[in-house]
Amino acid sequence: MTRLNIGLLVALFAVAALSVAAGKVWVPWDAWTAADPRSIIIVELRLPRTVLALVVGAALGLSGAVMQGYLRNPLADPGLFGVSTGAAFGAVLALYFGYAAQMWLLPGFALVGAGVTMALLALIAGRSGSLILFTLAGMILTSIFGSLTSLAISLAPTPFVSSQIVTWLLGALTDRSWDDVKVAAPLVTVGAALLFATGRSLDALTLGEQAARSMGVDPARLQWLVIAGVALTVGASVATAGQIGFVGLIVPHMVRPFAGHRPSAILLPSALGGALLLTLADALVRIVPTVSELRLGIAMSMLGGPFFLYLLIAMRRRLA
Repeated sequence: MTRLNIGLLVALFAVAALSVAAGKVWVPWDAWTAADPRSIIIVELRLPRTVLALVVGAALGLSGAVMQGYLRNPLADPGLFGVSTGAAFGAVLALYFGYAAQMWLLPGFALVGAGVTMALLALIAGRSGSLILFTLAGMILTSIFGSLTSLAISLAPTPFVSSQIVTWLLGALTDRSWDDVKVAAPLVTVGAALLFATGRSLDALTLGEQAARSMGVDPARLQWLVIAGVALTVGASVATAGQIGFVGLIVPHMVRPFAGHRPSAILLPSALGGALLLTLADALVRIVPTVSELRLGIAMSMLGGPFFLYLLIAMRRRLA
């Protein structure tokens, strides 16, 4: 394990400890014992929220690194596939029809949305393995599911349902429990295993599609690994935390100067960095002195928007 990964792990433990203690009410670590009534806050509220932030952040960071390597585009983000938008539309349908009161139905609808998006993506892109066709198919699906989500909001049966949908789409880890961890962790683990399996193929792809084929890379197999891995990791993340953007865009750029430019070298640092970034951001939104808690999705957009603009300006300077 490299020094970068060890450093990220140490920082991760420190931020996780901060996340467990931080909030409108700070809970000291000596309150962990069962005899202290505040221990229930740690065990039932803070701890599952911290674990979910780690899982979701790692999923988004890893999927972003794989997408940037696969598409050979430093501006690629998991949202480009349409998987997160499709999963969000599935969750919106659950809220629209009033199924959100059932514990497993909202995550279930979101996962079905991610699965349907994955199937459509594979159907449109076919077996060609073409990067251009794959990217265009993802953009089209993003547009379609985004418009359907807007339609659902505009046709919501009551103002309460409309507000509920909009609030959920903003993304947050508020009031999450161990049940949400049970939904996300297994799916993210399987999806991450598929994404880590793409490392050597992504390295070969940097030499070009023809060179990668001559080195034994099967484009169709690689495409399926990327689709299934991103669908599972991003779908599970959206199902439990709503839409949280820009983690997959920011983190690979932050670790690349330290890990090198080989796609496989940034996969693990991106997963650790994503977990670190999202856990830290979630801790900070809790201690900001606002009347109501700042939504995590909004905080990440405020961070990611300027970062995206910086990348565009930097790219324009290099091309000039």
